[in-house]
Amino acid sequence: VGKRVYMASEIQLSSEQIVAAAVDILHEGGLDAVSMRSVAGRLGVTPPPVYARIGNKDALLDAIAEHFLADLAPDPERDEAWPDYARRWTQQMRQRLTEAADSRLFLQVKRPTYLEATKPLLNCMRRDGMSTDAAVRACRLLTWATVGFIAMDHSPPAASSRRPSRLAGSDPSGVTSEEIDELFTAHIGYLIDGIERDEGMR
Repeated sequence: VGKRVYMASEIQLSSEQIVAAAVDILHEGGLDAVSMRSVAGRLGVTPPPVYARIGNKDALLDAIAEHFLADLAPDPERDEAWPDYARRWTQQMRQRLTEAADSRLFLQVKRPTYLEATKPLLNCMRRDGMSTDAAVRACRLLTWATVGFIAMDHSPPAASSRRPSRLAGSDPSGVTSEEIDELFTAHIGYLIDGIERDEGMR
């Protein structure tokens, strides 16, 4: 069998181009639309050079997730206590992951990707006196809480008909987008309160 000859466009193909094309496809058609073949088609090349640059489909999905999680953490403010930073960090993570429009992508992300994203939060906790083990545990809890919330928040918000006196999320028929925001804030707030309580008991 003769050796395959690649076109110039295939030789010059970069992993950044592949990931960018995959992200476009994800936004347009969801995770099910992303494949090595669909990415190759978007780039106007055949699948082999895509495999050669990025690996298999699992590696492609990891690269897409890394794209969304890259530079995720906001800059800590001067003397900002870790609970305040954790609230901003989780809000930023929620916003970034919601942009992907398909939470399944982040349910299979490998640990190092999340680890890199949590480093500023971990450092903030350590600076405030939390042990390394406790900080790693807290970061994991906050990450799982955020990703899990996003995984559940996939249905269209109900029409806004909430009574002013009613608690956010108390209507069994559904929630509004405003209530979802309130529920996320409460969800993370309860977790942070629990972490602070545990730290105070050490």
